[in-house]
Amino acid sequence: MVRIRPFAAVRPLPNKAAEVASVPYDVVTTDEARRLAEGNPHSFLRVVRSEIDLPPATGPHDPAVYARAKENLDRLLADGILVREDEPKLYLYRQVMNHRARIGLVCCCHLDDYANDVIKKHERTRPDKEDDRTRHILTVGAQTGPVLMAYRDPPQFDSLVEREVNARPLFHFNAPDGVTHSVWTIEDPRPYVECLAGVDAVYIADGHHRVASAARAAAQMRAADPGHRGDAEYNWLLAVLVPVGQLSILPYHRLVADLNGHSPRQVLKRLAEVGALTETDQPQPERPGVVGVYLKGRWHRLEIAPASVDQDDPIESLEVARLQRLVLEPIFGIGDPRTDARLDFVGGSQGPEEIERRVKAGAAACGFAVYPTTVEQLLAAADARRVMPPKSTWFEPKLRSGLFVHDLD
Repeated sequence: MVRIRPFAAVRPLPNKAAEVASVPYDVVTTDEARRLAEGNPHSFLRVVRSEIDLPPATGPHDPAVYARAKENLDRLLADGILVREDEPKLYLYRQVMNHRARIGLVCCCHLDDYANDVIKKHERTRPDKEDDRTRHILTVGAQTGPVLMAYRDPPQFDSLVEREVNARPLFHFNAPDGVTHSVWTIEDPRPYVECLAGVDAVYIADGHHRVASAARAAAQMRAADPGHRGDAEYNWLLAVLVPVGQLSILPYHRLVADLNGHSPRQVLKRLAEVGALTETDQPQPERPGVVGVYLKGRWHRLEIAPASVDQDDPIESLEVARLQRLVLEPIFGIGDPRTDARLDFVGGSQGPEEIERRVKAGAAACGFAVYPTTVEQLLAAADARRVMPPKSTWFEPKLRSGLFVHDLD
């Protein structure tokens, strides 16, 4: 069973929430973060991407980066921009994008549930990224960004939420990307804790590196704590739990840097051996088994025969795995999509138009538009304890950083 509990959040003053809230650390480059935070001394990017306040030559993993993150967080607290709650609480966090609402429960989950596969994963993490966020957590003394998790919600959860969101929100603002963010404080957490106690598992949707880093940081803090009993704050993970039915996954398209020594005509001939290939003016696939191919200024529709894929395999049946096995590896020589520098990705709201732009700009030789992974496919892979290919999912909207900080002291 999933264990959740309230926490004493560090959060912005209500009238400062829009000013503080930032995109997550891992969706922007340093230059992009610097531009987004320009002119805003309270942007939480100065905590999660604190290198933007240091000389440009400073390496992203320089000790000064982590020290500045703590300094910037402490300053937001000292200036009264962030405040500490007097007692542990739960929250509801609603995001509205393109008239579609998503409501999550903001809480803490026990990290032992991650080790015991109650918090289920579907992605392999990279040690260098884990190292970075582990150092960040240990230096700052807090988890500064929540993890998006999915769960199969019990029916009574909706009635609990409906009662809460009729009250005045703690936060309510429109972000620059057009997403509306609203947060309510839950006055009585007990019904929510009891309701979620019947959930067998939760699934990491977005934030695998944050979970792995929190677990590593907790292990180090446990080792240094002779009185460790399992209930200290460092054993708990900041999360936003969202019902499965409210999640949507956007496509994660592929770009290849060169044609692996082939001419465009040869590539098209090889693709025609994979499936039916026709020119099209609708590059975004409308169903599984269809891939949009952009080559030499034209879009093509590649329809792959269902018999070529094991539909019962939770990994091989994924669109990105099918593309890798039948096209990227045999035709373009892309052996390992995790490490091959010739492969790049286009995710989220950046669709086929971005593929066209990059190919026309010479940044890639060819691009592939794929049908998105479904939420049920993600759950099936996690339940089978399988690892999905890299860049299989892109979740929107992104949870804003800075609205909730989990202090580990």
